[in-house]
Amino acid sequence: MDGSVSATDVSWDRGDSQVWRVTTDTREAYVKRSPTAASHSREVHGYTHATQTLASGEAPTLLASDPGLRALLTSPLRGRVVRDFPLETQEERRVHHLADQLLRRWHDSTNQPPAQVRAIVRQSMLEQAREARTYLDDLAAHVAPAEHRLLQRVTNELPGLADELPVVFRHGDYSPRNWLWSSDRSQLSLIDFEEAAHGAAIEDLVWLYGAIWPTRPDLAHAFLTGYGRALSRAEQRALHLITARTTAYYLNAGIIKANPVLTERGRTALKHLLG
Repeated sequence: MDGSVSATDVSWDRGDSQVWRVTTDTREAYVKRSPTAASHSREVHGYTHATQTLASGEAPTLLASDPGLRALLTSPLRGRVVRDFPLETQEERRVHHLADQLLRRWHDSTNQPPAQVRAIVRQSMLEQAREARTYLDDLAAHVAPAEHRLLQRVTNELPGLADELPVVFRHGDYSPRNWLWSSDRSQLSLIDFEEAAHGAAIEDLVWLYGAIWPTRPDLAHAFLTGYGRALSRAEQRALHLITARTTAYYLNAGIIKANPVLTERGRTALKHLLG
């Protein structure tokens, strides 16, 4: 970059986030330092996938990367983060509809994964079931009997669903904090690929299913009609069970850390799952 350079810290409010907006007199870019070598490698592959599958302006361009520094230099995008962007109801529904169309293109472009990827999905479902089993004891005194039975079903049923779940190259953190919305162009863009990897397609819906859709069924409808296909019975069941495991994680972490935000998030989501 030419001219005087300034950098502004635009990291997320978490300990391992390191992102800066770098500007000169005429240009702007973003520098990100990945928390681990593995996340840096995943993000580089994620940018390659985005270039192959998304339209111009729907994802940043990777300008340079340095695995030794775990650093990436990327182009800017127009738009604001949807999570922090107050939208009118109709526009919000429009955004969620476009978000699912974008995700379907991201998923559909995945080449047939090798056999070992299916083994990875089996192992992931098994590990999540084992994690749920630990919560059966850890949360026994903190959850209602029906919630405890739900965690038992995660333990018993989730591994058996693994072979019925479509395997894709996942975004890995598909939520409004990683969507950019440009109102004037009606364009939705996608950022942050450090969790991108092969896995079950349904895992890209867990955050939406657990955190947004319980109180906003209109957004669930807008999103799922954009995806263009109905979820199979196995996918619906796995989505419910994986979300239960995830919400139990939040509840358990909130209790251990005496964090009321995490605790309430977990309690609320578990109640919605039983509703």
